[in-house]
Amino acid sequence: MKKALFTIEKNERLTPTVLRMTLRGPAEAVTAPGQFVDIALPGRFLRRPISVCDAGGDTLTLLYKVVGGGTEQMAAMVPGGTLDILAGLGNGFDTAPAGESPLLIGGGIGAAPLYLLAKKLLAEGKRVRAILGFNGANEVFYVDEFKALGCGVTVATADGSVGVKGFVTDALPEEHSYYYACGPEPMLRAVWAKAAGSGQLSFEERMGCGFGACMGCTRQTVNGPKRVCKDGPVFRKEEILWT
Repeated sequence: MKKALFTIEKNERLTPTVLRMTLRGPAEAVTAPGQFVDIALPGRFLRRPISVCDAGGDTLTLLYKVVGGGTEQMAAMVPGGTLDILAGLGNGFDTAPAGESPLLIGGGIGAAPLYLLAKKLLAEGKRVRAILGFNGANEVFYVDEFKALGCGVTVATADGSVGVKGFVTDALPEEHSYYYACGPEPMLRAVWAKAAGSGQLSFEERMGCGFGACMGCTRQTVNGPKRVCKDGPVFRKEEILWT
C-alpha cells in the first residue's frame, strides 16, 4: 500500500453512467490485477474504493460507475486536478491455476479489473475468453478494448439488445480450464453455482478504511471471517460461504 498524489490526465464518459479516469503518478504500488485504490474526496470523510482497470509505469486507469454523491463528485473532475490515493490495496487474482483456457466473467462495472487480468494471462500465453454482462446496449463498454488485447468476447444483455439475451450464466461455454469473475453479488452467486470447475470471485463491498483496520467489510468463509478489503477482494470459489 502506498499513499500518493496522482494527477488527473483524462476523465471521459464511456456510457451515460460509466467513466474512465486516467491518472499520472506512482502506479508501481499496484502489483496484481484485481487490486484496488482508495480515493480521498474533498469534503467527504470516507475514501472511495475503486478497482484498478490498468496500471503500468506512471499511469493508472480506473473505470467507475456514478452511483452516489462521491462518484458524482469524481465525474465532475477535470484534467490537471490531483487526487490523494492509497494504491495497491487488497489481494488480487492469482493466475497460477488458470490453465490454458481461462474464462473471465464480468458483470457491469465488474469488467474493470478483468482487463488488467486479461493482459497478464495473455502475456503468460493463455487463450483467454471473456463474457461481459450488461442490462442493455446503452450500458455496454470495453468490449473493443478486450478484443484488441486478443480475447474472445461474448456480450450478454438482460434485454437482448446486444449479444446473448439473458445473464452471463446464459452465455457460459461448455469448456474452460478455470474462471475469474467480478460483479454484483447476485451474479457471483449464480456463477458460483453454475460455472464448471474451480475459480476465483472478486467481491464488491462497501468499505470503511479500505485496509483492514475497521472490520466493516468482513464476510464469512469456510476458514472463518475474512475482510474483503484486506484478505480479498478476491476469494477462491472453495472458500466462499453464502449467507
